[in-house]
Amino acid sequence: MTSNTVRDPRRWWILVALCLALLTIVVDNTVLNLAIPALMRDLGATPADVQWIIDGYILVFAGLLLTAGSLSDRYGRRKALVFGLVIFGASSVLAMLAAEPWHLIAARVLMGVGGSFMMPSTLSILITVFDEDERRTAIAAWSAVAGVGVIAGPTLGGFLLHNYYWGSVFLLNVPIAIVAIIAALVLMPESKGEPRGFDPIGVVLSIVGLSSAVWVVIMLPQDGFSPLMTAVAVAAIGGFVLWERRAPHPLLPLELFRNRSFSGASFSIVLLSFGAGALMLALTQYLQFVLGYAALQAGLALVPYVLASFVFSGVGAALGKKVSNKTLIVSGLTVLAAAFGLLSTLDVADGYGFLITCLIVMGVGGGLAGPAAYATLMGAVPPKHAGVGSALNDTVQQVGAALSIAVLGSVLAAAYTAAMPEGAPAAARESVNAALDSGVAELVRAGKESFLSAMSIGSWVGAGFTLLAALVALLVLPRKTPVAEPVAEPVKM
Repeated sequence: MTSNTVRDPRRWWILVALCLALLTIVVDNTVLNLAIPALMRDLGATPADVQWIIDGYILVFAGLLLTAGSLSDRYGRRKALVFGLVIFGASSVLAMLAAEPWHLIAARVLMGVGGSFMMPSTLSILITVFDEDERRTAIAAWSAVAGVGVIAGPTLGGFLLHNYYWGSVFLLNVPIAIVAIIAALVLMPESKGEPRGFDPIGVVLSIVGLSSAVWVVIMLPQDGFSPLMTAVAVAAIGGFVLWERRAPHPLLPLELFRNRSFSGASFSIVLLSFGAGALMLALTQYLQFVLGYAALQAGLALVPYVLASFVFSGVGAALGKKVSNKTLIVSGLTVLAAAFGLLSTLDVADGYGFLITCLIVMGVGGGLAGPAAYATLMGAVPPKHAGVGSALNDTVQQVGAALSIAVLGSVLAAAYTAAMPEGAPAAARESVNAALDSGVAELVRAGKESFLSAMSIGSWVGAGFTLLAALVALLVLPRKTPVAEPVAEPVKM
């Protein structure tokens, strides 16, 4: 959008609609983390089932993102958003009705399909609706809504878990999706990139490559290294890169990575996602397993993080007019690393008081770094590639999260088992939930202490990767963000 383009008078209402769509995904993921104990107890889900309930979504979501982003550029970003919302809402109903773990896994796979069309569409529509003067504020609001979802999901989900069965948590997605669909159809203009050819070979290679790579990561802790699937992933991703360099109409324009703003922000985001993914999952379990909070209490316990993130997203948007995105990203990531360092010192006797400090510092760091990183990455993407650029941003985050949950999750599990007394029952050595359910005071305390010991290791890993992300941003990002090359205005209908 050029500075001479007339601003859409509905743009702030459009932002509300986009944030509603984003809220659907965020609420679902935060509720799911909170529902894990109930799933294990009521649905009979094993730890392997729980991992697939989480990673089945990520596998499909990450595999389809680039294709979904490219299709949204080609056929319409509003169409892609509405399609994704319909699939996501319908599959949430199926998840609610699941009677076996595999039923829920299948529903989560369908939700991954819907999410892959929703997530890139929200950010790509945002950057085509808002010009450069207002885009930073809009992205800060978009990012802050993700923080609001962190508390809205667990709070509402906690209420449902307290009063109803676990499947009711998926009911939250349905009304939000319906309202977002209506808002998109009523308020949002359709937008497309410049007409260009389709890349079916790139689509196939990207889906096979990304899905098989995530599969390898997910299965690594359970079944060990898979030479066959690794070879498939390497061949497909390598073939994708080679093909995209010569394709007349590439699915992913590789020249985006020549832009230091785009590549620096992308690599920083994936490192942060890897370092923080498993740790955030462990934090929600800490509130329930160690502090003994009910689901609703655990949701409300995250309020300090959300408030700090919300406030400092606004502070970062205001500071962005005076200081560079690079400064905000490096500063925010450094503060976030300090928060993870504080988190590593948690003790069983500390209780919630000390955790509040950790959560506030985490919110400050995330609020400063997040919007600046998104603004830097998307500011380097020409509007004609807004959909696929946003999809790539989501892809690196999801791959980082999948790696974190699979690899660091396995490390945390091993650290917990190693910290438990050798004479403890096998079930208690494998699961803190089993240790707490034993009712034996010494075993309960050992389980809590071992869980905290494992979480401390995870916190230091998170701090290390966050500092590495800050270092990448410091070395790669330019002092001033270059403006994306001028392109034709996206077609709007």
